[in-house]
This record gives sequence, structure tokens and C-alpha cells, in this order.
Amino acid sequence: MKAFFKNFALVTLVVVVTAAVTVKLTTSYLFPRPFEPVELSHKEQQALDTKLKNLNLQLQASPAVKNKQSEKTEAPVLKPEPYSEVGASREVSFSEREVNALIANNTDLASKVAVSLTKDLVSVKILIPLDPDMPVMGGKTLKASAGLELAYREGKPVVILKGVSLWGVPLPNDWLGDLKEVDLVHQFGNEGFWKDFAAGVDYISVGDGELNLKLKK
Repeated sequence: MKAFFKNFALVTLVVVVTAAVTVKLTTSYLFPRPFEPVELSHKEQQALDTKLKNLNLQLQASPAVKNKQSEKTEAPVLKPEPYSEVGASREVSFSEREVNALIANNTDLASKVAVSLTKDLVSVKILIPLDPDMPVMGGKTLKASAGLELAYREGKPVVILKGVSLWGVPLPNDWLGDLKEVDLVHQFGNEGFWKDFAAGVDYISVGDGELNLKLKK
């Protein structure tokens, strides 16, 4: 009888542990929580604002972000002035935190997209809400991730799709149109978008936490 209760207790424990692990994996991978938006410090925000000003960019915050901001904040007034490229910099540099802050502050993707910058690699994680009318998974959230190699070699930019995963499972190359590990600039750079893109880039690099881009005249 003691052996029976001992085995019963052991089986019960295994079932409980298995159930807990299953719930954890399901919550983390199948139904992930929103990403935490990046919030820059005052000093970091000033540096980013300066970069955007130098690029003549004034991005508008998404409605969700505007609701969090003070309604007393007035939009800057544009002043008419003659166009000139004298003294203009063609180099663009953004940190990983700045890229994520731009997404958080100026789009509705603040809690749905996260970007990572490492050596020659841009990695993106994205949460995609599924249609509530979809069978079984309706109303849930799809977790996807992708990697893109960005570099500059032999006098031209290199753009290579490293892969795409759904819920942590890499998709086969056939599903990606046989584009995995293919240099898109080399493959499609004879015409259209990729030709124009390559022609306008003088230099591009991705380091640990930083993206650098230099445009041609």
C-alpha cells in the first residue's frame, strides 16, 4: 500500500510539473506579452532630437503616444527658407536604443516590435495580432522574428536574409522563396529598388548596438 501511494504521489508530481511547464511555454511562445517600449533618458532624447533635426526630420508621434504626452506641448512652427546642401552631413548614425525609441514614439508598434543591432546583423522581433475570426488561434498573438545581415563589402552594400522564425521555429527556405542566405543586392541589383538603393549608399555598417549609414551625393 505504501508503494502504491508513493508511486501515485510521484505520478501526480510529474503531471503537475509537466502541466506547469506546458503553461509556461504556451504563455511565452504562443501567446507572448507585449514588448516593453524603450524610453530614452533626457540626455539621450536630446541627442536623438539633434540627429533628427540635422536630417530635417520631424516625426509625428502616434495617437497612443500623444495621449500620454502633455496637451500643452506645442508643435514646432516651420519657417520658410531656401534649400541648400552646403554643410549638410550625409552620414546617419543611430544606436539600438534610439531605433527602438523611434519605433515606440512615432508609430503604433511600440509594444509590438523590438530591434537588436549586433555585428553585421539587424534582428527584429514582432508580435502580430491574429484576426479574431480565425479558427483556433483567433484573437491570439503571433510571435515572429527575423535576421538581416547588413554590411558593405567590395564597394557595395550587402543585404542578406538570415532567416525568419514563427514562435521560435525557423521557416524552411522554400517558404521564404529561396531567399535565405541570398544577397538581395547582388541577386536583384540590376534594376528597380535594389539597384537604386545600392547606387545611393556610400557606406553602411551595423555594430554592437549601432547602425551607421553614409549616403552618396
